[in-house]
Amino acid sequence: MAKIVAIAGSPSHPSRTYGIVEYALNLLAQNKFETDFISVRDLPSEDLIFGRYDSPALEPAKALIQDASGLIVATPVYKAAYTGVLKSFLDLLPPKFLSGKVILPIATGGTIAHLLSIDYALKPVLSELGAEYLLNGVYGVDKQIQRQENGGFLLDEEIKQRLQKSVHDLEQTVEQISNLTEKLIPA
Repeated sequence: MAKIVAIAGSPSHPSRTYGIVEYALNLLAQNKFETDFISVRDLPSEDLIFGRYDSPALEPAKALIQDASGLIVATPVYKAAYTGVLKSFLDLLPPKFLSGKVILPIATGGTIAHLLSIDYALKPVLSELGAEYLLNGVYGVDKQIQRQENGGFLLDEEIKQRLQKSVHDLEQTVEQISNLTEKLIPA
């Protein structure tokens, strides 16, 4: 069974970014994908700030990524770019660490003006880390992700439809690459 890991780069919780990631992971689980979750904000801040590549505390997160066939990399957008906490974590990953992974980037922001931040800010750093299978990203505006009194989030129909399509694309691409790899490298 293929495993998909979501990396949430939001510095706060709960957040709209977590809400959209939770929705995507639920879709994957419904389709029998194994899922896991890394909240970058929960990693030791000193390791991130001081660039401790060899920190034992980062090894579980790195192992989750290493074992995954696909990733969701999600972030709020501030000042037209992904968060600093996400960048600090990505900087600590070894070169070409994302090679062979199918990646769905997701971003949330207050305005549609930051829509291209996925293509111009996030995708280049993911490519630098070896990402070869970068899917079209999903960008959600805050008003599409409403915070509920119970602490959850309600997504409007338009963002749900785009997420469903993108998660389906992620599933299909992971399965295609897995099948191709099995044919090229028999067990």
